[in-house]
Amino acid sequence: MYCRVSTADGRQTVANQIADLTAVADRLGWQVTEVITDEASGTKGREKRPGYDRLLTAITRREIDMVAVWGVDRLARSLSELVGLLAEVQNRGVDLYLHRQAVDTSTPAGRALFHMLGVFAEFERALIVDRVQAGLQRAKAEGKRLGRPALPDAIRLRIERELRRDTPVRSIARKFKIAPVTVRRIRAELSTETIIQAVRPRGARPV
Repeated sequence: MYCRVSTADGRQTVANQIADLTAVADRLGWQVTEVITDEASGTKGREKRPGYDRLLTAITRREIDMVAVWGVDRLARSLSELVGLLAEVQNRGVDLYLHRQAVDTSTPAGRALFHMLGVFAEFERALIVDRVQAGLQRAKAEGKRLGRPALPDAIRLRIERELRRDTPVRSIARKFKIAPVTVRRIRAELSTETIIQAVRPRGARPV
């Protein structure tokens, strides 16, 4: 069994979840090998949910035949996260029982849920991509500049002076609190300018 509540302040308890799942196990003749609990928000990752981490480990090692959960919201808070978990469960040959949703993947109807959720997850990803692309196009149409703001000219000149003194890239990045990749880009631009000046005929004006 896997049971979870969002807080650990005593206002919420897993007792009701355990009672409902125990009644189901008794009725269906399941042998409960472990009761895993968490007191953490469902939005937190595996590293912040030790019980969830233990559950995934048990699934990966095929230590169990079925995971019984009070409700789907006890497992995941997004469709993509749920589909990822269901894929792992299915690949390991472990079944899933969701009490509130009356879903049991050991039955034909329950197994069909895997395929349905996969379709909806793909649809959700497509919607997210469409929204991002629409937002980028709208920003461009409004004349907004995308990406990080340009460095002030005074800061760039100071960085160029440091580069000409052969100051290490990471030292410059720490000094001006910028990413090393930005310093490397400026260094590459300086190198390009130096090459152009070297090959330009004397007296020739830049185009």
